[in-house]
Amino acid sequence: MLMQTKKSSLFKKVTRGITIGSVFTGNTLLHSSSILALGLTKLVKPSPKIDETNVNIANNWLTINNWLIDHVLPETQWDIRIDPNLDLQLDGRYIMTCNHQSWVDTTVNQYFGRPRMPLTRFFTKWELIFIPLVGQAFKILGFPMMKRHTKSQIAKNPELKHRDIMEARKSCEQLLSQPFTLLNYVEGTRFTAEKHAKQKSPYKHLLKAKAGGLALAIHILGKKVDSLVDMTIVYPDGVPDYSEFWLGEVPRIVVHLRKIDIPQWILEGNYEEDRQFRAQFYQWLSQIWHEKDALIDEIKTQYQCKTAP
Repeated sequence: MLMQTKKSSLFKKVTRGITIGSVFTGNTLLHSSSILALGLTKLVKPSPKIDETNVNIANNWLTINNWLIDHVLPETQWDIRIDPNLDLQLDGRYIMTCNHQSWVDTTVNQYFGRPRMPLTRFFTKWELIFIPLVGQAFKILGFPMMKRHTKSQIAKNPELKHRDIMEARKSCEQLLSQPFTLLNYVEGTRFTAEKHAKQKSPYKHLLKAKAGGLALAIHILGKKVDSLVDMTIVYPDGVPDYSEFWLGEVPRIVVHLRKIDIPQWILEGNYEEDRQFRAQFYQWLSQIWHEKDALIDEIKTQYQCKTAP
C-alpha cells in the first residue's frame, strides 16, 4: 500500500512537471519570438508603438505564468505585506531593490508586480543576450545589460569601466519614455553560505551591498521616479531552486515591500566623481541593508524558522 502511494505521488509529480514545463516553455518561446520579430522592425522604422506593443506582449507572458502559479501551484501560500505609505500604480515609475537567493526570486518579483506595477526590468549580465530568443527579448525590452570586467582588465584598459557605465546609462534613460520598474539586486549575486563566509558579511541573512548600480540608477532616474521600493523575499522553509518552485514544493513565500525616501543630497551627488559622496551613499545603503537583515530575522522568527505548517 505504501509503495503504491509513493508511486502515485511520483506519477503526479512527474506529470505536473511535464505539464508545467511544456506550458512554460511554449509560453516563453511564443512571446519571446514575437518580441524579437517586432524588435527587428525597429531597425527599419523605429516607433514608440512597437515598444508599447512589446511591453504588452511581455505582460501577457507574465499573466499566463501567474495563472499557472495560482491554479497549478495552489499548495504555495503567499504572505504579501505592503507598507501602507507605498502607493503602487501600473502607470508609475519605480526603482526597486531586493535581496537575492534563488532564480525563483525573479518569478516572485514578476508575480507580485504584474497586477500592481509596470513591467519589471533588472540589471543583468551581458552574457544572457546569447540565450536564444530570451536574451534578445531582454535587450529589446530595455533590460540594462552589464559587461562585468575584472580589475586586471580595467587596469589594462580603463576605458572598459566608462564604456560599461555609458551603456547602463543609455538603457536607464530609454526607460523614461514609459512607465517602468527597474529592479536592482544590490548584492550582485545570489546568497550562499559560502559567499557569506568568504565576504565576512556583517549581515546575518544578506551579502554585502554593492552601491554602484543603484547609485547610477538613482542619479539618472531618481528625480523622475515615484518611489524607491525595497522588496524583501523570505522562504521560511528553505531557499528553493527553480524546479522545486514549479513542482509545487515551496510551501510558503513571504514578500515585504516598503517605501524608501531618497534624501535630497543623494539626488544632487555624483557617485563616480566624488569620493566623499560614495562613502556617504554606501553608509546610507548599509543602513537600509541592516534594517532588511533585521526584518528577515523577524519574519523567520514569526514562521518559527524552517518549521513547515
